[in-house]
Amino acid sequence: MDPQTGLFFLFSAVLLFAAFRVITSRNPVHAALFLVLCFFQAAAIWILLKAEFLAITLVLVYVGAVMVLFLFVVMMLDINMDSIRKGFWAHFPLAAFVGALIAFEMAAVLMGGFREPPQAPLAAPLAADFSNTKELGKLLYTQYLYPLEVAAVLLLVAIIAAIALTLRSRKDSRHIEPSEQVRVQARDRVQLVKMAATVTAPVPQPEAPQTQEKKA
Repeated sequence: MDPQTGLFFLFSAVLLFAAFRVITSRNPVHAALFLVLCFFQAAAIWILLKAEFLAITLVLVYVGAVMVLFLFVVMMLDINMDSIRKGFWAHFPLAAFVGALIAFEMAAVLMGGFREPPQAPLAAPLAADFSNTKELGKLLYTQYLYPLEVAAVLLLVAIIAAIALTLRSRKDSRHIEPSEQVRVQARDRVQLVKMAATVTAPVPQPEAPQTQEKKA
């Protein structure tokens, strides 16, 4: 086994374990962190396939932006996990059916991919100055321009939705209107009070002794 094959199996094993933990973690923050680990392993596999641009894009866009946004949203929403787990067994049959259907479809596709493909003609050797990033850019902005724009719009809608969810009014936090913050003036926030520089401390007076006479 060459080093490249060994690294592929290592990254794949970690990727499968992290993906399994994404769907089995009870804490949504832990699930998001395991998803970050999945992205890193997928980027490493892409580097092994000599797709450096896709690997760097996956790390910068998904790990550096999208997953950070997910973590902020999950922590700001303060999700009550007890209320979510109440309907687990009620929706379990439908979820199991959908999961089995997806597994069957993936197995059908993967088993077809393991068959020996027909012998294809050998590709021409690439030039020394060949750039897969340049070729990918040509495909994205020519043949796949509309799907790229649709993906950009979906990401924009997701960002706006996340911001709208964090701006909702909550009873356990103080809500401030942005319009009131804009119209605020200095005299509404700071009040200057004039006080004497020195104040004489009062001298305590000695208390007179109290005598009590007993009358026979």
